[in-house]
Amino acid sequence: NLFLCPGPSEEELFLRKEEHTLRKRKQVTDAEKWERRLQENWENCAELNLSFQDLGDLYQVENFKRILRRLIRVEKLWLVDNSLTDLSAIRLPRCRELNANKNHFTSFKQLPKTPQIQHLSLAENNITTLSGISDFRHTPLESLILKRNPCEFQERYRQLVFSNLPNLKMLDGIPKLPEDCSPPEVRFFYRMCTIL
Repeated sequence: NLFLCPGPSEEELFLRKEEHTLRKRKQVTDAEKWERRLQENWENCAELNLSFQDLGDLYQVENFKRILRRLIRVEKLWLVDNSLTDLSAIRLPRCRELNANKNHFTSFKQLPKTPQIQHLSLAENNITTLSGISDFRHTPLESLILKRNPCEFQERYRQLVFSNLPNLKMLDGIPKLPEDCSPPEVRFFYRMCTIL
């Protein structure tokens, strides 16, 4: 039978006055630790908070987008307060929850592709129109937060959002109400008739 014995312990090396072997082993161990630290494992992240990144120059933004492209398994992602303007080239195939509050998005078309999205928070951006919101129609989106965006002041805002997103259950923290379900065209037509 063949038995494998581990090398001498650090204590044994020290007692044998073989500190040079001990130092060499320790250097290799530190180098290995550093190498492991340098290896990015973005592909296996399930939850990630990349908020408050202070992306000041183009290099930082491009590096940030490079990381986002590697998040193929992320399910929960926070991108709060990063001055982001366009992530339309990014695809997050498993993302169910995305918080992109306090950025500079002006349109739904600038958001990343998130086919599995259930909860989307876009408070305090600069989204002026609901144009492009129907891109989320075929997703399982249940909850959407658009507070403190200019589109919130659009006439029939809630009805328009719910008519474009049939799976939606909650908008801006308020559950879907009966008056949110009336088709905007019918109400508009009714109001026109009343005026006449």
